[in-house]
Amino acid sequence: MTPTLLIVDDEKATRDGLRSALEEDFDVFLASNHKEASALLKAESIDLLLTDLRLGGDSGMDILDEVLAMEKPPVAIMMTAYGSVDTAVEAMRRGAWHFVTKPLNLDEVEMLLKRAMRSQQLETENRQLREQVPDPAGLGRLTGKSAGIKRVIDTVKQVAPTRATVLIEGESGTGKEVVAHAIHQISGRPAEKLVIVHCAALSPQLLESELFGHEKGAFTGASQRRIGRFEQADGGTLFLDEIGEIDATTQVKLLRALSERTIERVGSNAPVKIDVRVLAATNKNLAALVEAGDFREDLYFRLNVVRIDMPPLRQRAEDIVLLSGGFLKEFAEENGRPVKPLTDEALALLRRHPWPGNVRELRTAIEHGVVMSNDPVIDVKHLPDSLRGDSPAPQPATGRKIALAGPPEFNLHALETQAIRTALSEAGGNRTHAAELLGISRRTLQRKLKDLGE
Repeated sequence: MTPTLLIVDDEKATRDGLRSALEEDFDVFLASNHKEASALLKAESIDLLLTDLRLGGDSGMDILDEVLAMEKPPVAIMMTAYGSVDTAVEAMRRGAWHFVTKPLNLDEVEMLLKRAMRSQQLETENRQLREQVPDPAGLGRLTGKSAGIKRVIDTVKQVAPTRATVLIEGESGTGKEVVAHAIHQISGRPAEKLVIVHCAALSPQLLESELFGHEKGAFTGASQRRIGRFEQADGGTLFLDEIGEIDATTQVKLLRALSERTIERVGSNAPVKIDVRVLAATNKNLAALVEAGDFREDLYFRLNVVRIDMPPLRQRAEDIVLLSGGFLKEFAEENGRPVKPLTDEALALLRRHPWPGNVRELRTAIEHGVVMSNDPVIDVKHLPDSLRGDSPAPQPATGRKIALAGPPEFNLHALETQAIRTALSEAGGNRTHAAELLGISRRTLQRKLKDLGE
């Protein structure tokens, strides 16, 4: 579902501008004062609140206090003028998630809102994990009877009680984060924090600050000290997802953290001791990245103390029925509906499908079936069109074929250069889209363009 965002500002131009910039990603509600905001908070289920601190005769602090008193409060981000940063810091002490200063940078606001939403989701998931009655093995949603998943479960049980760093490799959607949760759950540290960082979602500077923290004044906008994820996870587990996307500078600092069990905040030379179990995951082949010079060999060996290879769902077809049963129960409960069985035809369709999106795609398909069925069962007609062949199924994230202009030139460098330029042309110059067409990360594309002098 699209997250809901309430924007509170007494300036109409600011409200309208923010709505125009954010309505593609959020279901936006607008209010100009405390009274309007309060009415919307009571009438709508609001996920995120973006409010100015000064609202004419009203105060954003009053809205913050009202929000924090709610049973399920939205994540609150405060807007303030440069001269009121101290007030914004006070708002964070009282429970605001973050603040931004005016004049607003819309890209920064959008990024901050998405991070806030992801942070709330992770906090909810971690709370639900803690509240669950543990299964006998403590493995949560890591389940199956195929040979591949049994090997994974055996390795998880063997490595979890140790301090060894674990590298989890596998295609997108195979359940690498589920493995990380399972390792943490039976690690001997389940009562401590499991802190998750999605490395590809942040720019190099932001990722460095996110991991290691920063001191006040370390860079423009660093108005106070920030404690990084390593320190937040002290005594517990840190899960670094999409580790293959981190830049060279962060790789060096991460290597030191793993080797010496100390970190330095950005803008400081003072070492901070940490006691953190590190798990890492990637949908790339890190050994190949090392060979290509895109990833440090010494860091790779530090991460790859124990490697777990997650099998794609197409290699564990015997697990589809078991996984589907768990998802049927989960989404029936979530949507207030009875648990309905899948028909034989629907099960046969699930077994035949190649599952390019792996377990994540199966989970989405079952949720679709639960929501769309008004019958006593879930049949083929209730499943997504892509499974029935009514629309093309998504392809694995390995890029698509790009038609190259002109006769082939059997020179690897020339072919790569032509492919990059063709992808950029098809993407209208959008480098993110071009990288998707090529099946590489945006950072790799940028490096290759730099090598080409473009």
